[in-house]
Amino acid sequence: MGIVAGLDSSPEFTRIVVCDADTGAVLKQGYAPHPVEGRPSDVDPQAWLLSLGEAAGGGLLEGVQAIGVSAQQNAVVPLDAQGNTVRPAMVGGDKRAQVAAADLVDALGGREAWAQSVGCVPQAAQPVTKLRWLNKTEPDAALRTAVLLQAHDWLVWQLLGRPVRRTTDRGGASGTGYWSAATGAYRSDLVELALGHQAMLPEVIGPADAAGTTPEGLLISAGTGETMAAAFGLGIGLGDAVVSLGASGSVMAVHPEALVDNTGMITSLADATGMHLPVVTTLNAVRTLRGAVEMLGLSDLESLSDLAMKSTPGSHGLVLLPYLEGERTPNLPHTAGTLSGLRRESMKPEHLARAAFEGMLCGLADALDVLRGRGVEVRRVFLLGAAAELSAVQAAAPALFGAQVVVPQPADYAAIGAARQAAWALGVSQGTLDPRTPPMWQGPAAQVLEPGEELAVGQAVRQQFVAVREQMYPGAFR
Repeated sequence: MGIVAGLDSSPEFTRIVVCDADTGAVLKQGYAPHPVEGRPSDVDPQAWLLSLGEAAGGGLLEGVQAIGVSAQQNAVVPLDAQGNTVRPAMVGGDKRAQVAAADLVDALGGREAWAQSVGCVPQAAQPVTKLRWLNKTEPDAALRTAVLLQAHDWLVWQLLGRPVRRTTDRGGASGTGYWSAATGAYRSDLVELALGHQAMLPEVIGPADAAGTTPEGLLISAGTGETMAAAFGLGIGLGDAVVSLGASGSVMAVHPEALVDNTGMITSLADATGMHLPVVTTLNAVRTLRGAVEMLGLSDLESLSDLAMKSTPGSHGLVLLPYLEGERTPNLPHTAGTLSGLRRESMKPEHLARAAFEGMLCGLADALDVLRGRGVEVRRVFLLGAAAELSAVQAAAPALFGAQVVVPQPADYAAIGAARQAAWALGVSQGTLDPRTPPMWQGPAAQVLEPGEELAVGQAVRQQFVAVREQMYPGAFR
């Protein structure tokens, strides 16, 4: 079919990959940071265009027939009736909006009402919450807001020359807090509840649909959010879950239907293929390890991992409940971490180091079990993030998760996913691909780890963790 490109506009940079449309082989790459200092809460979206232009320099896109766009989620670009930005885009995990999130939960009648309406409970980062903050804090800007776009919607619109038609995809729409993955429809009443009035929302197009064609004849696919693009780039399907190890952690899996979770622990997102992508988030992942590094006076995570490997599974009875920042899964927002099982023989640095790794992974296993408890099948777990390379993580994860663990080689999976979407839209437009079946690209190079004989030991460590959790917080998952 030729060559396609995928661009990922993350919070800090734009990365572009040019791929063979048939195999997915990466042929060329481009990169440029956004001309923005740090991680501000407000960003002029022109910065995204500037880094896009720089990343595409040197003729990178010559011969490309289609482009897919992935971009940071939770970024809201408010436009006036003429299509101009009313104010800078509101991006990232915006702590300013925490009060607005609580206001919205109460205004609709509680967490269960939100879960039933749109498959998620408002968090500070979400677009719907940022609209509430805008309405309460900058009422003039809110009043002038006539059109609402997310980052990938805005970039697609710009690439197409700012046409009258504005589009988005199911994946991006599902993270807004005003579109339901279960019904496939907007809840414009929730936009009005948050913003104070109605606004124009982009048309939600199908996974294989094209958003349009540039005047030069370049096809632009639907685009999607970074999470959905990365899942598509990894090639995950039914039976697969992805565990992301950042400061906080997330667990997501492919599922054929939207999950409505009245507790609010599951965020019911749509993916980039027509399926669903339920997500469970923990607040404490690698921050648990970094805390242990500081507590033990070590230099880095690798030193902590080496020390932990001198201990044994179960950490000589030490159990760390890693709720250092409170916790979302289980819902314990005001709690703290707990170190249990201290005995004279367990009070050694290597056992504390091991307990930090086991506590982090058991917390993520709890999140996996939330999905399993709702009928989500998990046969393989893709483990992402720099900490996935640590020997202590790889030694413990398969047995604690009770599944095969796949550690993909680091790559720009969101950009690759965007390119795969472009290849799909191109193939459909040429009549060579089915709109229900994405192109079959080669999967990522990866290390595969099996639980093997350690499975029983791992499940005993899990039981030790669960026993302490139930003792401290009885019924936390009920």
